[in-house]
Amino acid sequence: MSRSPTAGRRDWWVIVGMSVAAISAAVASFAGLRGLARVAGWPDRLAWLLPVTIDAYAMTSARVWLAGTLGSSRARGFARANAIGAIATSIVGNAGYHLVAAGLVAISWPIVVLVGAVPAAVLGLTAHLHALGTVTASDRDPAPTAEDGPQTRTRVRTRRTKTRTDADLLNAAREADARHRAAHDGRPISRDGLRSALRIAGPKATELRRVLVAETADSTDRREASPRP
Repeated sequence: MSRSPTAGRRDWWVIVGMSVAAISAAVASFAGLRGLARVAGWPDRLAWLLPVTIDAYAMTSARVWLAGTLGSSRARGFARANAIGAIATSIVGNAGYHLVAAGLVAISWPIVVLVGAVPAAVLGLTAHLHALGTVTASDRDPAPTAEDGPQTRTRVRTRRTKTRTDADLLNAAREADARHRAAHDGRPISRDGLRSALRIAGPKATELRRVLVAETADSTDRREASPRP
């Protein structure tokens, strides 16, 4: 299959245009959010932290959302919502500053409270995003297979150990004792041997050992009491 002569080449006009637009938008957004912080009562030396906080969180959330390899699907979904929210906050903040600068909106206490709450809210959201993004591989959603299709979502289910009844344990103890006798010249299995073979607690192994001893004694008594030919 032939490729176009321009395939794989960078269009520098597009790159330059994107760079100019990005720098202009970043500077304009920074100025607007910094001005909003100042009119909301922030000191001049700290007003620049408001645009930095919002833009940094927007980039962090977008990175987790778009990377596709960081965290689980839950983390990426949370990051997508917060990336959109951070961008929307930047837009609203810039619009709010220009409304205030044009004299169309007066600074009131709700605006001061909302602007002052941004750093604390971003800190909490960032911590939660980090916690979701550091989920171990075993907790992540399994990768979909070709048979599952693109829309199939599977769930990781924890295997539950089947509960064994007393009768099941006794039968298993008899089988373990029989194997032990066959391998050790007829010597019965010990309590620790039962505990290891059946993977049970010590008291339960002691109880089963007593039952096996009683059954062996009864079997011996019956053989001795039976008439000989």
